[in-house]
Amino acid sequence: MTHDLIIRDGIIVDGTGGDTYTGDIAIDGDTITEIGKIDETAKQEIKADGATVTPGFIDLHTHLDAQIGWDPYLTPSSCHGVTSALMGNCAVSFAPCKPDDRNFLAEMMETVEDIPRDAILSGLPWDWHSHGEYLDSIERLQPAINVAGLVGHAAVRYYVMGERGIDENPNAEEIEQIAQLVGDSIRGGSIGFSTNRLPGHRVPDGRAIPGTYAEKDELIAIAKSVGEAGGLFQTVPWYSKGQLVQDLDMIGQEAIAGNVRALFSVVETDSFNMDDPHDIIDEYRAKGAEIYGTTVPRCGGNISNLQTVHLFPGWDKLRAIAPEDRWAAIQDEDFRNQLIESAKANPASRDYAKRLRWLGDGDRPIYTKSREDNLDAMAISAGEHPAETWMRLTLESKGTAAFHQPFFNMNFEKVEELMDRDWVVPGLGDAGAHVSVIMDSGWPSFLLSHWVRDEQKLDIATAVHRMTGRAAEVLALNDRGTLAVGKKADINVIDPARVEERHPRMVQDFPHGKSRLTQDGAGYLATLVNGTIIRRNDESTGERPGSVLRSASSQR
Repeated sequence: MTHDLIIRDGIIVDGTGGDTYTGDIAIDGDTITEIGKIDETAKQEIKADGATVTPGFIDLHTHLDAQIGWDPYLTPSSCHGVTSALMGNCAVSFAPCKPDDRNFLAEMMETVEDIPRDAILSGLPWDWHSHGEYLDSIERLQPAINVAGLVGHAAVRYYVMGERGIDENPNAEEIEQIAQLVGDSIRGGSIGFSTNRLPGHRVPDGRAIPGTYAEKDELIAIAKSVGEAGGLFQTVPWYSKGQLVQDLDMIGQEAIAGNVRALFSVVETDSFNMDDPHDIIDEYRAKGAEIYGTTVPRCGGNISNLQTVHLFPGWDKLRAIAPEDRWAAIQDEDFRNQLIESAKANPASRDYAKRLRWLGDGDRPIYTKSREDNLDAMAISAGEHPAETWMRLTLESKGTAAFHQPFFNMNFEKVEELMDRDWVVPGLGDAGAHVSVIMDSGWPSFLLSHWVRDEQKLDIATAVHRMTGRAAEVLALNDRGTLAVGKKADINVIDPARVEERHPRMVQDFPHGKSRLTQDGAGYLATLVNGTIIRRNDESTGERPGSVLRSASSQR
C-alpha cells in the first residue's frame, strides 16, 4: 500500500499526556491511518529524524473573525502550531445580523477588540443573516487552519432587542427569544455561546456592550438552551475585587443549571492585588460541573515600538505619522530632540517608563524580566531620561526595538500554580484583536520554550496535552486533539531545541493600509491541517485546507 504521506522516525507526543515513543505516522486524505513502524511507501514523506511530533495546537480564545476575510493563513496563530482556533469570544460576533445592523456590529468589534471598522466592513462578504450562514460564508473563504465560531451575546441581544439591548434587560418574552436564537445558532453549527461581564468592553459611545449586566434569569435561560444544543458557554468575568467572586459563582450556576460545558478567561490574581477565588471553580467541578479556564502562559500586555500607538506621553507628533514612515522621521535629530523634550516635560513619562520592559536585542524576546528591570531603571543606569533610552535603542536596532508593558499574569509563580489546575488550558492570546498594541499570540511557542525546555517545570507530554487533548475536550472535538488512528491529521513536527517566539513587529496588510502587530515562530519543521502541510520550516506553503468545526447537534 502507498500512503499519501508518512512522518518518519518522530518522537510522538500523542496529546493524551501519556509517555512519548518513537514511531511513524501514516496519513491518507485528511485522516491518520497507521501509527508505529510503517514499512509501506508514501507519495510524500517528512523525515522527523527524532523531532517531536504532536497534535496541532488548539487556541480557545481568538478574535480572528475579521482577519479571516483578508488573511486566510490566520497569522500569526498558524506560525506557532495552531491548527484550530475558536472565534467569537467575549460576546462579540458578526452574526446573527440584520443588514441594517452591520455597522453596529463592526463598530462594536472595533471599540472592543481594536479591529478597524472599515477593514471589517470591506474585508468580509457580509452575505449572511444567521450564525450558521456566517459559518458557511467563512468556510467559502478557505482558511488555512480550522476555525470554530461562538455566537456572541451582544449580537444576539441586539438582533432581538435593537438599541434597547444596550441599556435595558430583556423582558420574559425577549429572554425566551434570545435563548431560542442561541440554541438555533448552535444547532446551525455554532460551537457555543459567548458572554461578557467586563464593563470596559464598550460600544463607540462609551456604554457597555449589550449583555454586560445581564441578570441571572437571562443567563440561566441561555445556559439551558446551550446545554440542550450541546454547546459551549464562554464567559469573560470581571477581575475586580467586588465582582469576581459573583461572576465565578454565576459561571458555576450556569454550568449546573444547563448541564453545559463552561469556559472562562482566567488569570492570576496577584497582578490585581486580589486573593485567589478560583477554589469556587474547584467546588463546582466537585459537584459535576464541567468548567474550564484559559490563560496566557506568560505575562500579557501592550507593545511599545516605533510603529505602535503605545508611545511616550507627549509624543502626539510621532503618533500622527504613518507607522511605516516613522523610521524616516526620526532620522531628523531636531525632531528626535523635540520628542525627548516633550517626554521630559510630561510628569507621566517616568511612571510610563517604569511599566515598560525592553524585550532585548536577541532573536528571542525576553518576557521574563522582573518589575524592577524596567526602562526607567535602564535609563538611570545609563544616565539618561527614559525617552532617550527608548530612542537610542530604537536607533541602534534600526527601528525594531520593542518594549513590553505587561498588565496581567506578571507573577510567574502564580501563573505556574494556575496552570497546574487540571481545568486550565493555555491560550487567551487574543489573536486577531488589539492589533495595534498587543501581541500575545505566540503563547504556544513560549510554553514549549520557557516552561518545558528552559525551566523544566512541565514535561513535554503534559504541556502538549494541555494544548491539544484537554483543549479538544473543551470544544467536544472527538476527531482531533490526539494522535490516533482515525483522527484528523492536524499535526506539528517540532524541533524542541529551537522552538520559540520571534520579536513582535508591525505589518501593513490590513485593508485600507491599516497596520497590525504580528510575531513569527521558530522551530516548526512542519504543520499539517487535515493531512495537508500548511507550513514547512517556518514558512507558509500556500495551502489552505482548513475547515469550519461545527457543533455535533448541527450534524445530526
